[in-house]
Amino acid sequence: MNDYKRGEFLVETEWLANHLDDPKVRIFDCTTHLVPDPDKVFRVESGLADYQAGHIPGAGYLDLQADLSDPAGTYRFTTPGPEAFAAALGAKGLGDDYRVVLYSTAAVSWATRIWWMLYAYGFENAAILNGGWQKWQAEGRAVSTDDCTYSPATFMPSHQPGRIIDRDAVLAALGDDHAVVVNALTKAQHEGTSKAHYGRPGGITGSVCLPALDLVAGDNTFLTSSELEAKFAETGIGMDQRVLTYCGGGVAATVDSFALTLLGHDDVGIYDASLSEWANDDSLPMTAAGLVKG
Repeated sequence: MNDYKRGEFLVETEWLANHLDDPKVRIFDCTTHLVPDPDKVFRVESGLADYQAGHIPGAGYLDLQADLSDPAGTYRFTTPGPEAFAAALGAKGLGDDYRVVLYSTAAVSWATRIWWMLYAYGFENAAILNGGWQKWQAEGRAVSTDDCTYSPATFMPSHQPGRIIDRDAVLAALGDDHAVVVNALTKAQHEGTSKAHYGRPGGITGSVCLPALDLVAGDNTFLTSSELEAKFAETGIGMDQRVLTYCGGGVAATVDSFALTLLGHDDVGIYDASLSEWANDDSLPMTAAGLVKG
């Protein structure tokens, strides 16, 4: 057991090991990679090869870019509409009748991204594997290289307004004392001193920065509830505020949003297009506090 207010959204490796043969539990590897590319900042690579090299026994694979992003979207990782999302998940065997466990062999953000889309469409029977693949391997638990295909399932989406938001919602929040906009990228990216940016360096003017990487411990598990509460408080993020998170493309932002949800905060949204949109529109305000003009 854990002491998070919404602790059902996180499961431990021991629990999963004891439920590998449970027909009502379906496990999915969500790995994707962002590879540095001088022409695109980052290039998306599927994690299918990682899955084929070794995964938790019985786990299927979800490809965020190929299967769960809108192919007509202007920006990569754009959340698909409810019908397309439901059809893609149902075909993979993710449905309303199952307890779903998500993990990644890379950053936890790939799992929380898919978790957040499920949450935005009203599915609350999914959990993140605490510590992910890294902890599973470190504990010497069983590994499989067999492909797993679940039988199709029925996923009935129920859109939850405000959990995935657009630039207009961010602009409105910037002038609202009861809301806070949070950058989940690194502090160097937020301050504009990193070479990696999405069109313009820096962060959205008026936003604060709490890097997604600061919310997980060295063993890839989430910080305890008291540690998370301290991180948010230190950053000036109140549990009574509307919180909107962003990053480069709506992935890292879901770590901050997921952590807030673990703590029981139910007024959180992610800016889906994030800086992929914002940084490429000069009419939208950005600040690079770390850049000193000569």
